[in-house]
Order: sequence, then C-alpha cells, then structure tokens
Amino acid sequence: MKIIWHPRAEKEKDKIADYIRWRFGDKHTEEFMQEVDETAQMLMHSPNIGTIDPLYAHRARTYRSIIINGLSKMVYYIDHDTIRIAAFWDTRREPKKQAKQTE
Repeated sequence: MKIIWHPRAEKEKDKIADYIRWRFGDKHTEEFMQEVDETAQMLMHSPNIGTIDPLYAHRARTYRSIIINGLSKMVYYIDHDTIRIAAFWDTRREPKKQAKQTE
C-alpha cells in the first residue's frame, strides 16, 4: 500500500502544524507531525482501522476517518493498493462544511 495526499488535505495539515507552532512551539509541532506520520504508517498496514465516516455516506466511495491528537481528523478512502488522504481538518470546525469541500 502507498499513501497519496490530496493537495488540499496536505495544505490543511500544514496550516494546522503552523498554528501549533505559533501557539505552542516547535516541540508540540514535531509531536503532531510524528503522530500524523505514525497514523499514516498504521493505515498502510491496516487500511480499514478508520471508522466509516457518516458525513460521506451519500458518496460512491467508502470514506473512513481517524481522529489525530483529539483535534484533527484525517479522512481517506482506499483505491486499489493506494490510500488517498482526501481531507484533513481541525475537528472544532463545522463538519458538514468541511465534508462538502472534500474531493
């Protein structure tokens, strides 16, 4: 399995990391990025560990999500031998609006 990030999802992840750096410093940013990387590695070995996300139930693909650090949500789907990270957002935002912006 390989992982491909949608550009918008990667941009959002980076924006969250920038906010963490600004608000809490480099150490917390490194911890956040390490947790994101570890989650991506887990997905490569067990792609179905995320829960099926009800926000995407009306779509043809099965979208799954994983909460990272309690405040970030990684949304992905499996496409043959590829895990596609479709969205990444701060869970304190309006979820339905975020889901509409996902590919």
